[in-house]
Amino acid sequence: MSQTPDRPNVDHALARLDTVLTRLEASVAHRLEAEREPGDLETELAIMAEDRARLAAELDAASARLATVEATTSDVGHRLGRAIEAVEGVLARPRVAR
Repeated sequence: MSQTPDRPNVDHALARLDTVLTRLEASVAHRLEAEREPGDLETELAIMAEDRARLAAELDAASARLATVEATTSDVGHRLGRAIEAVEGVLARPRVAR
């Protein structure tokens, strides 16, 4: 097989073609892998949605506890007010000498 003057050009073109095909195969493999697994953005959004749901549930629970504490405080306040009135009533009575 004799070498023609164009042979180096053909070898160079084949080497370039081989490089391009290798890069194309790697790109296709990367693309297929990216389609199989959720992307970073999708993962981040899913994590944020889970955090939001968890925080919303915690806020609802805290609001419910606050409502319970407020109701209890109001009840204690009314009872304390009645107790103060009762003590004041007892103190306001004239003393009976014995």
